[in-house]
Amino acid sequence: MNYIAGFVAAVPAASKEAYRRHVTEAASVLKEFGTTRMVEAWGDDVPGGKTTDFKRAVKATSDEVVIFSWHEYPDKAAADAAYHTMMSDPRLAKIVATMPFDGQRMMIGGFASIIDEGISGKPGYIDGSLVPVPIANKAAYLTVASKHAAVIKEFGATRIVEAWGDDISDGEVTDYRTAVRATDGEAIVYSWVEWPSKQVRDEGWKKVISDPRMYADIMPYDNGRRVHGGFAPILDA
Repeated sequence: MNYIAGFVAAVPAASKEAYRRHVTEAASVLKEFGTTRMVEAWGDDVPGGKTTDFKRAVKATSDEVVIFSWHEYPDKAAADAAYHTMMSDPRLAKIVATMPFDGQRMMIGGFASIIDEGISGKPGYIDGSLVPVPIANKAAYLTVASKHAAVIKEFGATRIVEAWGDDISDGEVTDYRTAVRATDGEAIVYSWVEWPSKQVRDEGWKKVISDPRMYADIMPYDNGRRVHGGFAPILDA
């Protein structure tokens, strides 16, 4: 399955267009290195949580918006090769040097897809999640997530991806493990659901939440530490 480079960051709301131009320029270079898809999504429905949430994960200020972004590669080898190539490319170095946001608070990680259901198209809306899952429960998580994916697709989603943390480093300011308060023995799952539109998403989730199939299994992780939010795509390259 695909290998995913996942990103979460905080961008000043006033810099939305500057950010869009920034990632569009980056996409034009990254496609040369083997990136098969690059999606950037702007925070739209990002709620606060009792224990964890996206805003706290990247220490977003009141005038910043959370972005949820990923790059897709055919496999880990392709992702590693792309990374080593891009690090020596002067065009990318220039793009990085002019980022219109605080790069020190951006979370970056490598994730191996374990579920990829549906068709990869141009979504009108995206639900993004970060989930702390005990490594010992990987098989149980795959089973439950597969069942849930079938229900979510039934109610309008076009694609569901669950990607297991593979290259997750501790950061100096922010990182994925801190975002979900992961304990020793837990992995991070980077997950998203693609929808045709926000309206379909809102109507779909009402049906999903009321469907008894979603509660037939014991959740193999602490749902109270799951981070989630709704995002509007601003780039799909």
